[in-house]
Amino acid sequence: MNPSAPLHPRIAEITARIDARSAQTRQAYLERIARGALSRVHRGALSCTNLAHAVAAMPGDARTRLIDIREVAPPNLAIVSSYNDMLSAHAPLQAFPDWIKRAAQEAGASAQFAGGVPAMCDGVTQGQPGMELSLFSRDVIAMATAIALSHQMFDAALYLGVCDKIVPGLLIGALAFGHLPALLVPAGPMSSGLPNDEKARIRQLYAKGEVGREQLLDAEMRAYHGAGTCTFYGTANSNQLLMDVMGLHLPGSAFVPPDTQLRRLLTMEATRRAVRLARGEGEGAAPIGELFDARVLVNGIVALLATGGSTNHTLHLVAIGRAAGLAVDWSDFDELSRVVPLLARIYPNGSADVNHFHAAGGTPFLIRELLGAGLLHADVVTVNGRGLACQAQEPWDDDGRLRWRAPPPRSLDSSVLRGVDDPFTPDGGLRLLHGNLGRAVIKVSAVKTEHRVVAAPARVFDDQDALLQAFKRGELEHDFVAVIRFQGPRANGMPELHKLTPTLAVLQDRGLRVALVTDGRMSGASGKVPAAIHVTPEAACGGALARVRDGDMVLVDAERGVLQVEVDAAQWDSREPARPQPGRSQQGIGRELFEVFRRNADGAEQGASSFLLPDWNPS
Repeated sequence: MNPSAPLHPRIAEITARIDARSAQTRQAYLERIARGALSRVHRGALSCTNLAHAVAAMPGDARTRLIDIREVAPPNLAIVSSYNDMLSAHAPLQAFPDWIKRAAQEAGASAQFAGGVPAMCDGVTQGQPGMELSLFSRDVIAMATAIALSHQMFDAALYLGVCDKIVPGLLIGALAFGHLPALLVPAGPMSSGLPNDEKARIRQLYAKGEVGREQLLDAEMRAYHGAGTCTFYGTANSNQLLMDVMGLHLPGSAFVPPDTQLRRLLTMEATRRAVRLARGEGEGAAPIGELFDARVLVNGIVALLATGGSTNHTLHLVAIGRAAGLAVDWSDFDELSRVVPLLARIYPNGSADVNHFHAAGGTPFLIRELLGAGLLHADVVTVNGRGLACQAQEPWDDDGRLRWRAPPPRSLDSSVLRGVDDPFTPDGGLRLLHGNLGRAVIKVSAVKTEHRVVAAPARVFDDQDALLQAFKRGELEHDFVAVIRFQGPRANGMPELHKLTPTLAVLQDRGLRVALVTDGRMSGASGKVPAAIHVTPEAACGGALARVRDGDMVLVDAERGVLQVEVDAAQWDSREPARPQPGRSQQGIGRELFEVFRRNADGAEQGASSFLLPDWNPS
């Protein structure tokens, strides 16, 4: 396919609309980072005391470079990392700073570990009180990134991170220091374990009480068994694919496994590239704030849609865009979804994992196909140089030397990855729903056609455990729409409700018509049960979910984009909104520390951020 195909007119139109909507906020952002570049505290401008503190612990050769106060001094790179040794995705990052420092030294520069950011795992906290800290950890990570860079000792930065809130938080923090060049550096997925279909089957058997905890734990440990990212296509792996397509990684680096020589070579090459960017060398050298524009943001949304990626990015990409002065909303996602074909089936949208996707051709193949169809902006700036075509390459280890080559001309497994001439579906499978219950998103790439429209009585719950208890009591053996409210950012931090997935799937498999409507999240693991999520306004802010009662007829129509409750208008208007249950506490497990985040959080369609970012109204 022609790699220089003209841009699809709808992609061009939506991008122009985002640019126009963002004109004032984007200009203000660019002016701010320009001031940041002019006011940077160069090491030569630091006082002797300042500089002595900053270099005291450095080895002699690095110290010599750092105290070089010539006008054009050797670059110093910041390393900001989410390393910890409890979580599989982050454990491989332990080795990266040594590789980076060595590569920087060889390139005539230096690197310092500027700071660590917290990394929590939704897989560990799922269904637990700690999950209520998850979304706001993104904002904490952004702030921790800013603290790491606040010493102004740095000429460029390398951001080491992988998972759900970590990469968005690092990127928001990087954009706050948008006058600095930046690269994101991934760690890669763990090797494939228990097949995803089998894992899901055992989870459903456990939900039905047909297997015990011992069998469930055995299955989970065979699925999650080593270092690296979980291999299903949730938010963590969506992050990695998006960073490739948005040109913020070295080409094809997202899904190279950890603990391989190729991963080490890529990390060291990322360092050398950061040094060149810091020196202003090479075509396309630009600080991240200039590089990250509306075209890059639209490319990320297109990639998300083309692969059936995580619904969490309907929050994260909005928040990331706002950090760069760019305003996108769910109407943009919805309209892009209608022209972007689904080219990948990765669990939970299929049975394969990201290792199978990578082996079939992976992100370089995907980028080439989308460019060839005019579905990506080709004329962006990437960290690897000008133009997105350079990202359509796969890295390989040529006897210890890093090289790139073209991806295979055809997918090596058409059950996992396809070209634009033979997509799985002609659209991206993400929909905007709206009606008298508010605005929501629904991911239908894993939902069979016959389940995409559900009209049934509401069963209303104020938390997911209440639904699970009703299931165990045998009270849900009928068609219903589960309304789980008071799960939005201001209510309790907007936890994921993925714990509901096996139970709702069991009921659907019994032939019942079921759907979920919630102001909470369902995560990148959204599966085969239709789920209208991120409902906004949320119930805690007077949203319509607070007025729904058991037995109200609710329509979830993913085909026409409707989210509606069928109640007489006079009766509806006279209802007093429900309030969170008395005694409901946001205390314990650190939740009390996040009250300021909950109090100041934006709505879901504004990115659910607690920062005072430029204001705008969704269309």
